[in-house]
Amino acid sequence: MLYIVGLGLGDAKDITVKGLETVKRCHKVYLEAYTSILTVGKEALEEFYGKELILADRETVEQEADSILKEADVCDVAFLVVGDPFGATTHSDLVLRAVKLGIPYEVVHNASILNAVGCCGLQLYNFGETVSIVFWTDTWKPESFFDKIERNRQNGMHTLCLLDIKVKEQSLENLMKGRKIYEPPRYMSVNQAAEQLLAVIQKRRLQGEGAEMTESTICVGLARVGAADQKIVSGTLYQMSTVELGGPLHSLIVTGTMHPLELEMLKLFSVDSSSFENNAFQQT
Repeated sequence: MLYIVGLGLGDAKDITVKGLETVKRCHKVYLEAYTSILTVGKEALEEFYGKELILADRETVEQEADSILKEADVCDVAFLVVGDPFGATTHSDLVLRAVKLGIPYEVVHNASILNAVGCCGLQLYNFGETVSIVFWTDTWKPESFFDKIERNRQNGMHTLCLLDIKVKEQSLENLMKGRKIYEPPRYMSVNQAAEQLLAVIQKRRLQGEGAEMTESTICVGLARVGAADQKIVSGTLYQMSTVELGGPLHSLIVTGTMHPLELEMLKLFSVDSSSFENNAFQQT
């Protein structure tokens, strides 16, 4: 049996009772280590679970998934995922491969950032399409995430922006030369994401294009949701480009039309309460 187990958002104790029981009875336990991170290390998980964990990076999951599945064909194997198992498409691919090979699977769900963002006071049913904001390079500056945010705002919906994670990435030179040398991990911050959004707004303005989103649009920055030191701040998009929320993981919300209760909740986390004075029912 293949078990895909959600670990929740914070630390080792966020695993469910069902998930912990599953881990303890499995012969092998893999920890997926590239779509997200916990606030504690592998060793803390091993101590709490009473099991040795095998780190599964992107290469392991994408290139050696069949090896994991072959093991699951003869013994119980657990595949641990930060948040909920289906927060990343990679894990759907693992299920499809298991089904194709005739290997039974079971999913143990848990909290993910997709529902935990409700901690800021915005109502989950008022969110539109979730987007990913990727790190720009000197030669690659995609804007598709911006267009999706714009569509959500046109419909009055909030947008959860998941921010880029670079773990075990190779430079172009090392990749071309086949050298297994990896860049240091990088995690996009709220202010980096805001800076990229502001750059798109400025670029389109210079091109004579209007935008639903401006420097004054109310946004929410979140860091380490679910952890003891989680941080939430609300304010304008420009203010988000200046905030410092500490270590990863960060997420950014661009608001749409807000209900009075949502507005009151966001004021609890405001960088400057005056940011909200003219934003109660407006898209700015």
